[in-house]
Amino acid sequence: MKLRTYIVEDNATIRENLIGTLEELASVEAVGIAETEDEGKEWLSAHSDQWDLAIVDLFLRQGSGLGVLAACRTRRPGQKMVVLSNYATPDVRMRCAQLGVDAVFDKSNEIDALVDYCIQHSSSPSATDAAAQGAPVSGSSM
Repeated sequence: MKLRTYIVEDNATIRENLIGTLEELASVEAVGIAETEDEGKEWLSAHSDQWDLAIVDLFLRQGSGLGVLAACRTRRPGQKMVVLSNYATPDVRMRCAQLGVDAVFDKSNEIDALVDYCIQHSSSPSATDAAAQGAPVSGSSM
């Protein structure tokens, strides 16, 4: 099963490379992109049944990825929110955890971990079922 993934990233080069890598290696289908906080919030809210994973950068052309994360706190069970940022400091990771983020990955050295995360969640329906039931799901990089 392909993981329907929405990407909130304002750098076109990073975004295109990320989509290409995830589609090739992790059975991910990119269902849309946003470059700003408002675009991300609007699409994710209006299409709440059309995505399984949102990958969000924190620093955007307009607004912040934190606003996108806050807007999705009440997402459907089984939907995952992850952060991909150059600023994955302990303080940022703690703030993301407070917003209900499932994992945080550093752009500079944790892309492989993000790919592994996507592989796990695209190929393991039991992981999605466990998350929907509130059970802990291993593999989170928090």
